[in-house]
Amino acid sequence: MTWSRLLPALAAALLSLAPSAPADGRPNVLIMMSDDQSFPHASAYGSKMVSTPNFDRIAEDGVLFTRAFCPAPGCSPSRAAFLTGRQIWQIEHAGTHASSFDAKYRTFMDLLADAGYHTGCTGKAWGPGNWKAGGREQNPAGPSYPAKRGDYAAGFEAFLKARPEGAPFAFWFGSHDPHRGFEKGSGRGAGKTLEQAEVPPFLPDTPEVRDDLLDYAFEVDRFDRDCGKMLALLDAAGEREDTLIIVTSDNGMAFPYAKANCTEYGIHMPLAISWKQKAPGGRTSDALVSFVDITATIHEATGIEAPPGFPLAGRSFLPLLRGGAEDVARDAVFSGRERHSSSRFNTLGYPQRCIRTARFLFVRNFKPERWPAGPGQKLAGKPGSQPGPEHGGYHDIDACPTLDFMIEHRGSAAVAPLFELAVGMRPAEQLFDIVADPGCLDDLAGDPAHAATKAELAAKLDAYLEVTGDPRVLGTGDIFETYPRYSGIRWFPEPDWAKEHPESVPEQPWLDAKR
Repeated sequence: MTWSRLLPALAAALLSLAPSAPADGRPNVLIMMSDDQSFPHASAYGSKMVSTPNFDRIAEDGVLFTRAFCPAPGCSPSRAAFLTGRQIWQIEHAGTHASSFDAKYRTFMDLLADAGYHTGCTGKAWGPGNWKAGGREQNPAGPSYPAKRGDYAAGFEAFLKARPEGAPFAFWFGSHDPHRGFEKGSGRGAGKTLEQAEVPPFLPDTPEVRDDLLDYAFEVDRFDRDCGKMLALLDAAGEREDTLIIVTSDNGMAFPYAKANCTEYGIHMPLAISWKQKAPGGRTSDALVSFVDITATIHEATGIEAPPGFPLAGRSFLPLLRGGAEDVARDAVFSGRERHSSSRFNTLGYPQRCIRTARFLFVRNFKPERWPAGPGQKLAGKPGSQPGPEHGGYHDIDACPTLDFMIEHRGSAAVAPLFELAVGMRPAEQLFDIVADPGCLDDLAGDPAHAATKAELAAKLDAYLEVTGDPRVLGTGDIFETYPRYSGIRWFPEPDWAKEHPESVPEQPWLDAKR
């Protein structure tokens, strides 16, 4: 073959080996999300209980955020808020757990696909819930590339192989780690020691609880290893420089008084973001950011816009990411919850809203007559059946050895106050000084010395909820109880407040059909 013919052939061969990078300057987007992991459980934050070299690598390549917060302390609504960039009270059914996700709420994955991105997901996408009931043809996080737990990289590899040449991509990796249940003894089996366990102040410091924490840590490590496999695929494809990489979790750790609670360990998330081509690395930010702000940042970085009538609730921090000063002041973030599990009479939720500043967390509990974790006792079957065990109904706490220990030792002086924190009724307003009390043990709402702070934060929270159209402050909050739950239903005895004020029991046609 002559050189005149060989050179074009050689050039074509070299081009076939080159990465299929986007030609229009838009970044790829890679989201890696764990399931039930609290701040500060990453080694970049100084935790010795976990080992997360790949999270740390993203933080070193970009920005490590120390004050990132999820929009809800439960997976399904938190993910829905992230995907839409709207607060949970702005997305109807999708703001509750195990409900539906209306197609009118376009996600950033929907919008990126419309803009020519190759999109997909593996592992846990949006869910649990029924996206088909919302009129959708696929999961709100994009087309699925199935992969098994522990080998999620296979899904990303298949996704990359299916990518059209020259197209930018957006991929959602949702791990099922460290969601319960844990394999008992897995932490110590991996070489972790009880001395390494970092016991939050709201949990008893006992060998049983430490062992449970190590099993949780084992799964955090496993999520991080999966992230490493995906980063290796990204490096092999030559796509690392121009990929916006976001590593975080959906809500807090599955322990009493954390997940499903608007407490610090329920809503404060690990977050590292890199974009090597545009964002200088090795930085730490103390800025208050919410997932809805991350969504706004994705929108700005990729050039997509929210549909008319559905504005984003967050504000982009792209200038910060790129190494400059922020163009907006961030003095607070907001979060909330509605129904989590089926944990109360008529599967009613435990509605909360909160505002978090650099120092304080103010929580409004809209239905203080309800039990935050469940009343403790459920019926053995459907309505009319006999009550079950006395402490068998705390279903807004994931079943776990730590809860079992706390129930068994609830009468001891060391455990009793912590057990009450987790399952006892709460006042309509709570205030915590997070700097002094990150475990949210000391409620300052009734302290005259903090009355001005409480009043200021309560007013800010109510004003924000009103501006963003929250039914809970507009007098139509019962709408959340009308959204069907597409998961198991448990039945509970009728509480005294419902017997005394039957007009206070919301109408629930969806539930009536299940009786």
